[in-house]
Amino acid sequence: MSIFRELADNFREFLIAVGSVTLFLLRMLAQVPRALLRPRLIVEQIYNTGALSLVIIMICGLFIGAVFGLQGYEVLQRFGAEESLGVGAALGLLKELGPVVTALLFAGRAGTALASEIGLMRATDQLSAMEMMAVDPILRVAVPRFLGGLIALPLLAMIFIAIALYGVQLVAVQQLGVDAAAFWSQMRAAVEVDDVTDGLIKGCVYGVACSLIAVYEGYTAIPTAEGVGRATTRTVVISAVMVLILNYMLTVVMLR
Repeated sequence: MSIFRELADNFREFLIAVGSVTLFLLRMLAQVPRALLRPRLIVEQIYNTGALSLVIIMICGLFIGAVFGLQGYEVLQRFGAEESLGVGAALGLLKELGPVVTALLFAGRAGTALASEIGLMRATDQLSAMEMMAVDPILRVAVPRFLGGLIALPLLAMIFIAIALYGVQLVAVQQLGVDAAAFWSQMRAAVEVDDVTDGLIKGCVYGVACSLIAVYEGYTAIPTAEGVGRATTRTVVISAVMVLILNYMLTVVMLR
């Protein structure tokens, strides 16, 4: 009975957490039209979450693409289909690997930065001071960071995919001797607009999930150093799990 009671308590806490996140999201969405009247704040957050993450995105994309090229060449060589490496790399990066890895890197770099920044604002009573001055912290703090992450992540995903494809080409064509014309021509013939759209949709969904989790965890963090640390850790863990779960769900829907 104690086990069932504990399971029931955990399930109730899970429902409470989901309801709290949903209400927080609705509060932010209600303030989006007003936030769009201050584009400078959103542009600053796009820079903080997107431009400052470019280095890690580009480095990881290059080397992941290089490894993808090595492993893909080894597998396709067994079937005499080395020229199809470009097709497999493009489809794999566009539909799966690119958006997922970008979202995980985004959660590890930008998500933790957002959660810790807002958590420190909570711990130092800056959010309470805004409320005392009749300034809505949801409008001034949460919404610009949420929109910044939402816009930045799909752009980072496309940059990651482009750099990764360059890494594949660098290894396959320059190092392993795959015919360059066959590599690019087969890729252009096989990749369709729907494949690119699937990658963009996944990037946007992951952007909503990662930005929402980071902003929510920071906004609701316990106003102590330990509470901010826990909020930062929870941001990375929950974001990674949600990205993988959403990836499976979106893939099932897109394949159907």
